[in-house]
Amino acid sequence: MTMIAYPPKPSPGDRVAVISPSSGLPGLFPLPFELGLERLRKEFGLEPVEYPTTRKMGATPGERAADIHAAFADPTIKAVIASIGGDDQITVLPFLDRELIRANPKPFFGLSDNTNLLAYLRNTGIVGYHGASVMVELGRPVAMHPQTADSLRAALFTSGPYELRPAERFNDIDRDWADPATFDSEPSTRPGSGWSWVNADRVVEGRTWGGCLEILGSLLMADREIARDPAEYDGGVLLLETSEEMPSAAEVFRTLRNMGERGLLGRFSALLMARPKTWSFEHPNGPEESARYAAEQREAVLRAMRDYAPEATIVFDVDFGHTDPQVVIPYGGTVRVDGPARRVTVTY
Repeated sequence: MTMIAYPPKPSPGDRVAVISPSSGLPGLFPLPFELGLERLRKEFGLEPVEYPTTRKMGATPGERAADIHAAFADPTIKAVIASIGGDDQITVLPFLDRELIRANPKPFFGLSDNTNLLAYLRNTGIVGYHGASVMVELGRPVAMHPQTADSLRAALFTSGPYELRPAERFNDIDRDWADPATFDSEPSTRPGSGWSWVNADRVVEGRTWGGCLEILGSLLMADREIARDPAEYDGGVLLLETSEEMPSAAEVFRTLRNMGERGLLGRFSALLMARPKTWSFEHPNGPEESARYAAEQREAVLRAMRDYAPEATIVFDVDFGHTDPQVVIPYGGTVRVDGPARRVTVTY
């Protein structure tokens, strides 16, 4: 079994790396990126440090790997934060030096395509943090969502238990980052419906694995950063969320079915399923279409879990995916899912 440890935490005043292991979108959309950097300085007291590919579109996998190495190897850098996700980080993994990173453990924050690096770090023995990209969460117009900010602050600077709460209101509708007017007002929100529980008659505590479902599918197809021995995940807590690409219910089911056939799905004692993003520029769904999409995804997940992990505790609509607010979940760290008390507590 891989020995996984929490890396040392930064303190206010420390330098933190801001890298783009996936896409150099800060170069195309500077407004949310600069806002995110400003918040790191003013609200979190950290000094962001950029690297050669942080704002570079089309950087090669080797160039992006070099930035990752530089960030981890620099003893003055105390944490590493992704600017945003993308869709080809899997091509960076072969260029990474596992021994260099293992010798210099640091907290890494990212989600979506950064599932690749989070899975890599877990296999390297380092707890990562699923959430809080610079452009999206830190660069939110007008102000960070208080729930996101509180979770990120706790994950950055504290160690120990942190209880998650369902969002009373949420948003999953995007606005144009190229339009300065986007940043004149906060995103509109709509009421949340709380979490939904399945098999909530037990308490599960285990280490997490998972992330963005589409990226997990890629890792499974390429056979990268998946434990050779499925027992690695026994008793763990599976994290799953879907991106703005909005995979169909059929795609979600097939990916989970393949995980089941590989002997992975049944290893987990609990599943935290993030609130799905139900709107995108390509699919500007109205309320009825959004509700239908979410319901179909939930049924696809339930169908797969009934087939391969019928006893697992499931919590739906946890706010750690591509919606707003977004709480930070330790990746490879410990999560306690208390069904009878309807409580989820992470350990930062």
